[in-house]
Amino acid sequence: MENPQALWWPLKQFRDWLPPLRREVWILAAGQLLLFIGQGFTLVYASIYFVNALGFSPTQVGFAQGCVGVSGVFGRFFAGYAVTSERWGRRGTLLLAAVFAAIGSFLLALAATFPLLIAGNLCLGLGISLYWPATLTVTTDLTEPQHLTEAMALTRLADNLGLGLGALIAGQYIAMSGSYPVLFICKGVAYLLFGLVIVVTIAETRRAEGAPQVRLRDWGAALRDRPFVIFLMANLFFTVYAAQGHSILPLFLADFVPGGNTATGFSERFISYFFVWHVMLKIILQLPLTRWLRSHPHSTQLMAALVIWCGAFGLIWLTGQVPHGALPLMMGAFALLSIAEVLYGPSASALVGELAPEAARGIYFSLESECWAIGFLVGPIFGGWALDHPALVGPDLWLYFILSGGLAGGLLVLLRRSLAQALPASPRSALTTSRQSANSES
Repeated sequence: MENPQALWWPLKQFRDWLPPLRREVWILAAGQLLLFIGQGFTLVYASIYFVNALGFSPTQVGFAQGCVGVSGVFGRFFAGYAVTSERWGRRGTLLLAAVFAAIGSFLLALAATFPLLIAGNLCLGLGISLYWPATLTVTTDLTEPQHLTEAMALTRLADNLGLGLGALIAGQYIAMSGSYPVLFICKGVAYLLFGLVIVVTIAETRRAEGAPQVRLRDWGAALRDRPFVIFLMANLFFTVYAAQGHSILPLFLADFVPGGNTATGFSERFISYFFVWHVMLKIILQLPLTRWLRSHPHSTQLMAALVIWCGAFGLIWLTGQVPHGALPLMMGAFALLSIAEVLYGPSASALVGELAPEAARGIYFSLESECWAIGFLVGPIFGGWALDHPALVGPDLWLYFILSGGLAGGLLVLLRRSLAQALPASPRSALTTSRQSANSES
């Protein structure tokens, strides 16, 4: 008879390998898994459905999806206030995010007209904009500084696992029934289930005593943090790149790849397999690669992510040029995108968490999240317009993104120098001084 301890040894080794995070962080990650399964239901198919099934033009769809960024700009500023307020706090902001995202999903299920398409994306953008600052603030509240990068990696892992499962389930469902609106309804239900997890399992992490309200001068103190501002400028490029994968890349694969398995590109099922491959690689690589690179500076990891992202764009561009062999090129492109996003996500979030004073975490993560609002405003609109004007830009869109990488790289070099000079004296002291002077005046 086998020794029971020998049977349990691999499981114990795995548990010992996992980062020592608090129980609430794991529960929050489980809730995020539910939420992003719903997100994965429409990740690949939203733009294809609106263009090829409902008859909207790529420019219209790009504009509508850009509305996610419009409402997101306002939502993220509100989130910076809400997560530190007595009325909402971190927990209340997460619940509000779940409700607005669910409403947006239900509206998109009914989006037979352009105004409904706009309204659904506005509500969805508002929900997403409230979600990220609150989630990252809660994760930072509950995590020791030495494990913050790994906690952020767990957040990304839950996101990626959910996206992969959702995209895989949706791909098989579309192949069998072809009913896109049902996917949006399921997405809305997933958001509501996430809200239920928050209600039942997550307590408020905002300090009830000694937590001053956010003031306008606190936003100014954050915007005077030179390393943080340089990071925000560089981060805008990353968010525009990420927006292409959610909005423009599926449409490009369906309609602009001569070497695909259909007359114009790849079928929805093939596209779902690409995204599942992309997400599964991120799931496999996220924690090991994050732990392996945690001793390297965040700026170095971000620079590596930028170079790999540009390499992926080069392969995507090449896929639109060759008459044969598109499949291995796209597999390679999605592999590079996976590695780039694995390097970028935890490092960017952990850098913001390290720069932010405890009392201003909501402000810092709100401003970082504004980059996503702007990226998802500019990215889909520019990408949709480019695909609608093949004589001017068309498939060469990806080359323009590669050229923009030079600007992003220059900003990352400045970030490395600025961090080396100013990280010990970042505006933690400026914000504290601001509050102390305000208290002495009163």
